[in-house]
Amino acid sequence: MSDKSFIVPHDFSEVADCALNHAIATAKVVGAEVFVLHVVAKEKAIDGAEKKLTDLISQKADNGVKLTPKVRVGNIFDDIGDFAAEHHADLIFMGTHGASGWQHIAGSHALKVVTHSSVPFIIVQQKQVGENGYDDIVAPLDLNKETKQKLAIVASIAKYFKSRVHVITPDESDEFLKRKVQANVKFAKKFFSERNIEMTATLAPSSGFDKEVVKLAVSKDADLIAIMNQNKSNYLGAFGSNYEQYMITNDAQIPTLVVNPIETPYGSSVLFS
Repeated sequence: MSDKSFIVPHDFSEVADCALNHAIATAKVVGAEVFVLHVVAKEKAIDGAEKKLTDLISQKADNGVKLTPKVRVGNIFDDIGDFAAEHHADLIFMGTHGASGWQHIAGSHALKVVTHSSVPFIIVQQKQVGENGYDDIVAPLDLNKETKQKLAIVASIAKYFKSRVHVITPDESDEFLKRKVQANVKFAKKFFSERNIEMTATLAPSSGFDKEVVKLAVSKDADLIAIMNQNKSNYLGAFGSNYEQYMITNDAQIPTLVVNPIETPYGSSVLFS
């Protein structure tokens, strides 16, 4: 029995299938079990959903990963997070698309699902997972104190996939903020070098920083952008409230790892620890 588990909410759409492929590729590397979850609104829909899930899983049965179908009655906003907590999941892989599909998991709704869960999400659009998984990961570092929590999760993914990590920070004009940014970069360099993970550092204009992050990701042919979900905080960091939504629906369709800040000392919740 694997002690690691991933969850893929599946609404039988192409984008959900893309998310499932990402989960399978990652599960192969880390030896995780994948729960494929479909949420129905009414009890009478359970049988039909179970049959569809079983058919779906049988098509992917020869990949060496344990796939377990699960159907729940409820709504996606509460039940995905609750299901993840019950199964002690390490990661949730979720597809997001435009304003159609399963109870409209568009950008803003996807974020609502993420905010309800303590488990990190990888939000996938249509971009298929590369054959080596996540070779290059872009990690924007802002001035929120929680932003360092993300590094632990990025490092554990990078260790498995032997990824390169590309840290990008806003070029602040204010001296105090500039020093904070420099301290964060220094911290990241030490953190990744101690774990033998290759890291690059890029300074980008602080205005339009979100677009700079995507631009860097495109230039590095990145497989993942890692962000913190600051929607839970009362204040917004350097990024502003539309930042997360812009990232998870970025035009380059690069999958986004979204980590919710936790009220604990840095580093105590490390994925795959």
